[in-house]
Amino acid sequence: MKIKSEFILREIMGSYIVVPTGEKLVDFKVMITLNETSAFLWNLLNEEKTFDELVRELISEYDVDEETARVDVKEFVELLNDKKVFE
Repeated sequence: MKIKSEFILREIMGSYIVVPTGEKLVDFKVMITLNETSAFLWNLLNEEKTFDELVRELISEYDVDEETARVDVKEFVELLNDKKVFE
């Protein structure tokens, strides 16, 4: 999985917002707001990552057990997949 280059993450007054660029700006109908944890995962996805790599990175960065990390990563990946932000 990897984020399409047409989407960038911006921090605005402590909030993390996904901003479409180029042609995606016209087609993008919903804003995506991320919390700190999902922004961390987003930044990892600037490079190709597997689901398991995301889970390992989340566990190593935050005090979270594997089961919780897997659920959180699954929900995040599903959201991004629904919004068609993956290459």
